[in-house]
Amino acid sequence: MKISGFTIIRNAINYDFPVVESIQSVLPVVDEFVIALGNSDDQTDELISTIKSDKIKIIHTQWDSCRYNIKGMIYANQTDIAMQACTGDWCIYLQADEVLHEDALPIIREACNKYIDDKNVDGFLLRYIHLYGDYEHYIDARHFGYPKEIRIVRRHPDIHSWRDAQSFRIIPNFDYKDYWQTEGTQKLRCILLKNAYIFHYGWCRDPRKMSSKQAEQILLSDGVSAQKVALYNYGNIAAFPVFHGKHPAVMQERIATCPYRQYLRYEGDAPDIRKIFGTKYRLLKAIEKLLPYGSRIGGFKNYRQIGTF
Repeated sequence: MKISGFTIIRNAINYDFPVVESIQSVLPVVDEFVIALGNSDDQTDELISTIKSDKIKIIHTQWDSCRYNIKGMIYANQTDIAMQACTGDWCIYLQADEVLHEDALPIIREACNKYIDDKNVDGFLLRYIHLYGDYEHYIDARHFGYPKEIRIVRRHPDIHSWRDAQSFRIIPNFDYKDYWQTEGTQKLRCILLKNAYIFHYGWCRDPRKMSSKQAEQILLSDGVSAQKVALYNYGNIAAFPVFHGKHPAVMQERIATCPYRQYLRYEGDAPDIRKIFGTKYRLLKAIEKLLPYGSRIGGFKNYRQIGTF
């Protein structure tokens, strides 16, 4: 059995991606790691070169923002490019702001071995912890981040990145035009790895860089230019729950040397986010805490969960 890992990245320094830590977190469990290294305006190429591993395979790409200029489809296209260069039986995808906890590594290897010949299993779901603002608080809400998502897929020519690269779908004879298409597609049949966690640091960036990252995301998703501000406003971070767990080991140095805490706010009104602090959503979260393994009532699910491991 062979396991591949893959990711996409550009402008990692300008947008404060923990991409080095992300890649390092999964290297022990993969036989190769493919990076679709996009055209950057900073020293991302040099940053990636600091990762000393003979497992890494780099593909230099140009982001086709003319062809894929809305709905974030450029992210899915780049993800497809990286995945198609993988040669493993299973392919682990980490976005550049996602870090795999080391406790997940033996679980992943055992699951991949167990289901290697079970063609009814298309992939695996991993669970999420979404940090917010600093490294001590997190988001536990329906609107911000998914509790679990497909991050391991069987290598198959009909499995493609989907929408804005949030997930994957089976798309036979795909023409690479519309990554949001649903007609003729199938959801993947997945096993939930109930004790395998990904830490998402996408909402835990230097506020001096977060504004630029948000502006690019709006441009690639909506096709419009957004105004940048000097400092992104996370709001009163103390309004969010405190994370009492253990971060991935590869993140310890980054957390200890965090250079932007003086720009964060820990007092005042909570952010005006109805889907986090509204009565309806707080009630739903209270009920969902009684459900197993990050389950949600309703909501969008781009997979068929057929079991747990």
